[in-house]
Amino acid sequence: MRFALGIEYDGANYCGWQRQNDVSSVQETLEIALSKIANEPIEVVCAGRTDTGVNATNQVVHFDTNNFRKDVAWTLGVNTNLPDDVAVTWVKSVDEDFHARFSATSRRYRYVICNRLFRPAIFRHGLTFCHHPLNEQLMHQAAQHLVGEHDFTSFRTVHCQAPTAVRTIEHCNVSRHGEYIVIDVKGNAFLHHMIRNISGSLMRVGRELESIDWIKEVLEAKNRCVAGMTAPASGLYFVDVTYPEKYQLPKRPFGPLFFD
Repeated sequence: MRFALGIEYDGANYCGWQRQNDVSSVQETLEIALSKIANEPIEVVCAGRTDTGVNATNQVVHFDTNNFRKDVAWTLGVNTNLPDDVAVTWVKSVDEDFHARFSATSRRYRYVICNRLFRPAIFRHGLTFCHHPLNEQLMHQAAQHLVGEHDFTSFRTVHCQAPTAVRTIEHCNVSRHGEYIVIDVKGNAFLHHMIRNISGSLMRVGRELESIDWIKEVLEAKNRCVAGMTAPASGLYFVDVTYPEKYQLPKRPFGPLFFD
């Protein structure tokens, strides 16, 4: 039997999604909890791996098991065995052709910036703080240069192992919600540190250190050294993944926190 699960987590205490030796990961934490309920070793596959400190409101995983359990066991039962910073939000039985990663058609991230003079105390582990005034309208205009199919070499880490840097961005929107600025990006797939590098570059435009067209120049340079800093992981959220309608997976609010 194959099941899909919706997962949310606070990434502050984890060295990313992927299971690793001698460090804490979200994947290992979830697999241990699932294995206790299934009474057999369980391995999970996720829709999109996240880095150290990155959060998720709508991560999707799948796993196979030989043992039948009621849905409540895969939700409430698993949550009982999970730490407070990881939680299952839904479960659904799926066909064997469903694959959390390869069946996905798009993924969506949000980067949240607290933009005010003094540092925040509330939600401080889930935000990036910038005390310099940011012009979100300039950031949004600059972000439109990234929409479409492009080579995103300038926005990936030098350690990225993807065979190609070509990705398709469906939208890249920047909006302000009071003291908070949200960068909302949807695409078919993303490179290592791609969203954080885009966010760091857009923040330079927001501070009016660079022009709107500078983002286009960075994109065309295909050189990581010309882009802005890698923004901190704490403000990044994996908020949605899209699958073909035939799977009829549950849909939840994107998040994070109080954003629609």
